[in-house]
Amino acid sequence: MNFIVFDLEATCWEGRPPNKVQEIIEIGAVALNRYGEVTGTFNKFIRPVVNPNLSLFCRELTSIEQEMVDRSNEFPEVIEHFQDWAEIFEEDYLLASWGKFDKRMLIQDCELHGLEWDWTEPHFNVKQEYKRLKGLHRPRGLRRSVEKEGFEFTGIHHRAISDAENLAKLFAKYLDEWQY
Repeated sequence: MNFIVFDLEATCWEGRPPNKVQEIIEIGAVALNRYGEVTGTFNKFIRPVVNPNLSLFCRELTSIEQEMVDRSNEFPEVIEHFQDWAEIFEEDYLLASWGKFDKRMLIQDCELHGLEWDWTEPHFNVKQEYKRLKGLHRPRGLRRSVEKEGFEFTGIHHRAISDAENLAKLFAKYLDEWQY
C-alpha cells in the first residue's frame, strides 16, 4: 500500500468574492510505504485558467508569486505527472490530506478540465481522524497539531509541499492507529 500524503494551495481572495472560482495552483505530496518511511516527494505549481492572476491576498498567504504559476503547466498536465509519480493506476494507494478541502478541489479541477476523478476516491481525512483519535471536541489546525505531537513545523506554512511534509510526520506517527 502506498500512502500519498498531499496538500494543495488554490487561488484565493480576501472575503471570497462569490463570482470567483478557486483553482489549484500548487500540489505537494509525500509518498510513504506501509512502514511510514518516505519513499518520495512531489511538488509542482499549476497555472490557473479561469482566474489566471493571483490576488495580493493569495500571494501573501501562500508566498506563491505570479511568475511561479505563469511558468507552470495547466492542471491536466500536472495531474497526469502526479498520477504517474504516485502510481495511481498501478498500485494500491490511499490519498491522505488534512480535511476535505483538498479532495474537493481535486474533484472540482478534474471536472473543470473534463477529466475523470474517481481516482480521488480512496481518500483519508487525517484532520477528522486525528480529532477522533485524540478525543478533541473541535479539530485543530495542522501547524498546532504537528507541534502538539512534538514535531517542529518546518518550511513555509500554506505552501503545499511544506504542509504535506509536516502532515506526513503526523501521519507516520499514528500509521498503525488510524481507522482507514
